[in-house]
Amino acid sequence: MEKWGLIAGTGFSDWLSDGQLHQLDTPYGQPSAAVTEAEIGNSQWFYLPRHGNPHRLAPHTVNYRANIWALHSLGVSRIVAVNVVGSIRKQWPSGSLVVPDQIIDYTWGRAHTYFDVIDMGDAPVEHIDFTHPYSLQARQLLLQAGEAAGLHLFDGGCYAATQGPRLESAAEVQRIRRDGGDIIGMTGMPEAALARELGVEYASICLVSNAAAGIDDQELSIAQIMQNVHNGSDAVLAIMQRLAHS
Repeated sequence: MEKWGLIAGTGFSDWLSDGQLHQLDTPYGQPSAAVTEAEIGNSQWFYLPRHGNPHRLAPHTVNYRANIWALHSLGVSRIVAVNVVGSIRKQWPSGSLVVPDQIIDYTWGRAHTYFDVIDMGDAPVEHIDFTHPYSLQARQLLLQAGEAAGLHLFDGGCYAATQGPRLESAAEVQRIRRDGGDIIGMTGMPEAALARELGVEYASICLVSNAAAGIDDQELSIAQIMQNVHNGSDAVLAIMQRLAHS
């Protein structure tokens, strides 16, 4: 039976709440929360709430290394990450679902690799190929699950990972737009790279919660962003259910 990992953040902390809990420690410290294991359909799922349960960890304080290591230690071969994002593209309004195929990292100061000298001793540093940061196969499975659920998913796009926890300025959004970014989130890196270092397939489904700063004339409202996440969570859950039964 295939083992899938699910990492989700804001608005998704109650998923798989009735499964078996794994309280884990790793060489990199404790993950954000206990991992919940549940058998769904034809696969085994291991759910890790990225920001803790209850939600308490800001994006820049998440122990990404421990999270990915914990799932890998449980035998997970594929990870689906659910990310809430702002959209730079006007044709991707709130409620849109995007399966990105590229990423730009604007974060700093995060423990972003397993190949630190202090951790690896005399082991050689591995320079991973990150040309395609998301697993082609895992992305395809997500897109197929969306189609089976009767939902439209945008295929492709560039995820811009910013530091947070504040939202971006309008000038920063324009810079990211010039760089080729399409959606903006705070948690896509270093997750994707860490999974690649451990040989775990990784793909993301992004729920658009708002237009990025300055893209339209609407003032950003955290309350409205959270409401949009709540409104879109059922669609994301439907895709996960289709994925589990495929």
